[in-house]
Amino acid sequence: MTALDEKNQDSATATVETPAETGSCAAPAPAAGATGADGLGCHAGKEELHRAAVAAGKSETLEQYAADYPMGPHDQPQSMCPAFGSLRVGLRMRRTATVLSGSACCVYGLTFTSHFYGARRTVGYVPFNSETLVTGKLFEDIRDAVYKLADPELYDTVVVTNLCVPTASGVPLQLLPKEINGVRIIGIDVPGFGVPTHAEAKDVLAGAMLKYARGEAEHGPVQAPRGGVSMKPTVTMLGEMFPADPMSIGALLEPMGLACGPVVPTREWRELYGALDCAAVAAIHPFYTASIREFQAAGRKVVGSAPVGLDGTAAWLEAIGEACGVGAKNIEAAKAKFLPAIRGALSSKPIKGRITMSGYEGSELIVARLLVESGADVRYVGTACPQTRWSDADREWLEAKGVKVQYRASLEQDLAAYAEFKPDLAIGTTPVVQKAKENSTPSLYFTNLISARPLMGVAGAGSLAQVINAAMAGKERFDTMTDFFEGVGTGHATGVWEDMPTDRPEFRAEYKRRMEKEAKKRKAEEML
Repeated sequence: MTALDEKNQDSATATVETPAETGSCAAPAPAAGATGADGLGCHAGKEELHRAAVAAGKSETLEQYAADYPMGPHDQPQSMCPAFGSLRVGLRMRRTATVLSGSACCVYGLTFTSHFYGARRTVGYVPFNSETLVTGKLFEDIRDAVYKLADPELYDTVVVTNLCVPTASGVPLQLLPKEINGVRIIGIDVPGFGVPTHAEAKDVLAGAMLKYARGEAEHGPVQAPRGGVSMKPTVTMLGEMFPADPMSIGALLEPMGLACGPVVPTREWRELYGALDCAAVAAIHPFYTASIREFQAAGRKVVGSAPVGLDGTAAWLEAIGEACGVGAKNIEAAKAKFLPAIRGALSSKPIKGRITMSGYEGSELIVARLLVESGADVRYVGTACPQTRWSDADREWLEAKGVKVQYRASLEQDLAAYAEFKPDLAIGTTPVVQKAKENSTPSLYFTNLISARPLMGVAGAGSLAQVINAAMAGKERFDTMTDFFEGVGTGHATGVWEDMPTDRPEFRAEYKRRMEKEAKKRKAEEML
């Protein structure tokens, strides 16, 4: 076995292979449909994998996911593998080992993506084949690997994640020990056919950790946060934020006698206790349904929206103050201290132009609010995340300003909004940005260029203007490039040709017909 030592800073995947050294805990046999004709089932299709998972005993998990992360109004947004979200949460935590259980191709893709995003931790992988999957030996291998990893000198927690095939096969991570040698063991299922987006997968792991930590706190003393216990009542932040935003929020809370608590997902286990020991929870990202459930079980009040812009900050301070029992005088003192500065920042750095926006991080609505308050003509905001009660205030405010809000937005809906509103700037996912640039429209990738900036309070009020205005000012350069490349062709005729390629739509139609016929044949064989 390759130990997942926190000191190991290589961007590599460790293959965890261990002999059986501990007692046996037999796992139920998987549903046969999960393994598929290729023995791994990756291509069985979403419906078949879901059916197999239910047959294998995962119905309770999938029902909870369906309630927490509703799909509608259409199926699933086009996005990266959702397990990237939970993987990222674990990799960012101190003294936390991460193990993936899934097809090798999936594990490779996830670890590659995680390292691309800056993770410098080894990721464990328990390999399997058709035999170990069908016989239940895979669960035994995972259990043995966990026992090998559970070294309290190195780790506080070991997180084991089932990807699509082990989930569909019913690999029962819930049968793993809850702790080994003082190391917490957390097993979660994050299948692509049950968790819609990577943003919501963050909540799957964060919620599981909060539930475990809440149980620990209810049974006795727990470890204090690294920075000590705050002398003031704290407000826990729910959702990943730009690193400077918690400091800005802390400044906003200070006149009310409050302090900014930990940000969930946390960076180490002991912060979970501090997050639970709060006066209120600010659901900055409103889709953390499982985490909110744990906070509410702990008796904490939850407040939606965020302190963005003038109206947003004023409303948020009032809501937080009420939730924490702060007197009206102190709430007004906080507003009087910061609202004039926010108003000044917004007016000094106006944004003029029509914008459509979409993304999959979960902060799209609050960013749209900030853009509107900065003077932008925002016509559409799409988010891959679902509608929840915690985003109602943002949705209602935006709709009152004439902004179309689309939850669970598909790529087709984002592109249709771009075509309908003809913006001066398109903010969105990679394919939206690509489409806009093809049409000589300035565009910005939401995750890297918009989401990764301060948004809260005074610091956030003018943070977007520079990059937004600079992008829109580049319209002339796009027009120049379009003129320069005029005539090089598009689609099948892209490029410069002596003999223009002839389009053959009948060939594509024939291939499509054959593929559909083959799919129907495989489906009929499965039914037999």
